[in-house]
Amino acid sequence: MDAPGFAGANPTGRVPLKPYRLSPIPLLLALSLGTGLAHATNFPVTNDQKATAERVAQAGVPLEALAPNAPDSYTVKSGDTLWAISTIFLKTPWRWPELWGMNRSQIANPHLIYPGQTLFLIKRDGRATLELAREAGGVADGKLSPRVRGSALADNPVAAIPQHLIEPFLNEAVVFDRDELATAPRIVAAPENRVLMTEGDLGYVRGVQQPMTEYRVFRTPVPLRDPSTGEILGYEARYLAKAELTRLGGQSGGKDDLEIPATIKIGKVRGEVGVGDRLSPVPPRSFSQYVPHAPDKPIEGRIISIYGDALTAGQNQIVALNRGTADGVERGHVLSLWRAGKRVIDRTAERPQDVQLPDEQHGVLFVFQTFSRVSYALIITVKEPVSPGDRFSQP
Repeated sequence: MDAPGFAGANPTGRVPLKPYRLSPIPLLLALSLGTGLAHATNFPVTNDQKATAERVAQAGVPLEALAPNAPDSYTVKSGDTLWAISTIFLKTPWRWPELWGMNRSQIANPHLIYPGQTLFLIKRDGRATLELAREAGGVADGKLSPRVRGSALADNPVAAIPQHLIEPFLNEAVVFDRDELATAPRIVAAPENRVLMTEGDLGYVRGVQQPMTEYRVFRTPVPLRDPSTGEILGYEARYLAKAELTRLGGQSGGKDDLEIPATIKIGKVRGEVGVGDRLSPVPPRSFSQYVPHAPDKPIEGRIISIYGDALTAGQNQIVALNRGTADGVERGHVLSLWRAGKRVIDRTAERPQDVQLPDEQHGVLFVFQTFSRVSYALIITVKEPVSPGDRFSQP
C-alpha cells in the first residue's frame, strides 16, 4: 500500500542495524528514550514530558477518528512523511500526535521513524494507537505480538511534513514590518554599463556599513494589504539571488576623493538582479521540524497573495495570510481553506429569489513561517484553485 501525499528526497545511504526489540509501547517513548534509532544528537526528556507522553499515548484517538479503510499495519517507505502516513490511518491527519503518542514539546525526538519499519494499529477500549513492531521471534507473556525482522534501514528518518517544499522559502519569503530595505545597501552599477546581472556577474554596491560575507538580494518591497480593510500589514520583498562580498569599498583619494563602491559576486539566482536592488544579510538557516496542530483558539482570515507571480495557486504552492504571531498564529498551525458560497436564484418559489449558498471547506493550509502580522503557508490539499481574498479558519 503506497502512502498518499508527498514524495520526499531519496535516502542517501543505508545503515545496517542489529535486530532490535521494542515492547509495544507508544512511539514517543520508544523513540525518545533511545532505541538505537536516534541520531547522535540527544535531546533531554523530562519526567513530566514522559508522563504526558504516556498519558496521551495511552488515551490514543477515538475509533471514530480513524479513516474508514485504516489498515491493521503499514510498512514505512522512502519518501513517506508522518503527515502522509497519518492520512492512511486518520480522517484528520493533524491529529497524529494523539495517535502516535506525542506532545508538541517533544517534537525534537519522535520523528526518528525509518523506512523499513512496520507500524501496527492497536485498538483497545474504543480507542486506537500506533505501535512499532517487535523483533522477529518475540513472544511476550505467552501472547503473540506484532513482529518484524531486523533489516538494513534507510539512514534518513521520516519527516513530519515534506520539508523540501518549504525549506527554500524559510529565508526567501520575507516580510518586513516597515520598509526597512529603503536604507539597506543597494546595487548602483554593473560592469560594462549593464543593467541586469545573473549568476557569476559582478555588481557594485553602496551603503555597506557592516561587511558580511553573504547577502540576499531583494527587489524593492511591495506592501501587503489586508484584503478586508486595506491596511498595510507589512512589506514583502521579492527574493532574487544570493551574493558574496568580494571587496570592500573605500575612497579614491586625490582632489575629488570620490566614494568607491563595494564589489559583490552574484551567486545562485531566482531572478535577474538589477541596478537599484537591495541587499540584506543572510540569517542563520533554520531546519526546524514542525508539528502539525490545530490552533488552540478560533482563527479566521483571508489570503493576501500568492507567492510569486501566479494569479491562483494549487497544491504545494505558497500563500501569504493576513494573520501573524500578533493574532496567535504559530508555525505548524493547520488551517482550513474555504470556498465562498455562490449566489444563486431559487426558482422553486412562487417568484424567483436570490439566495446565498454556504461556504464549503475545500483545502488545508500548513503554516511554516510567521511574522508579526503576516504568515506564509503551504497548500497541503485543495480541490479548486486558490485566489487572494479566499477565507481560512481553524479546522
